[in-house]
Amino acid sequence: MKGSERVVYSLTIDDIQTVAKDDLERKLNKKELKMVENKIGDHVNWFEAISSAMKDSNIDA
Repeated sequence: MKGSERVVYSLTIDDIQTVAKDDLERKLNKKELKMVENKIGDHVNWFEAISSAMKDSNIDA
């Protein structure tokens, strides 16, 4: 795998289930997991996350 194709951050089913247990006090079923998987990308502002990480790391232009 080329360095530019390396995954920097990922979420697992365990991560999703941890949040479900915390928020809903139960695990999600397969159908609910698929629904969340299909929507997660709509709620992750990857541009802002990268920009904030650069600022937090004191990386300037």
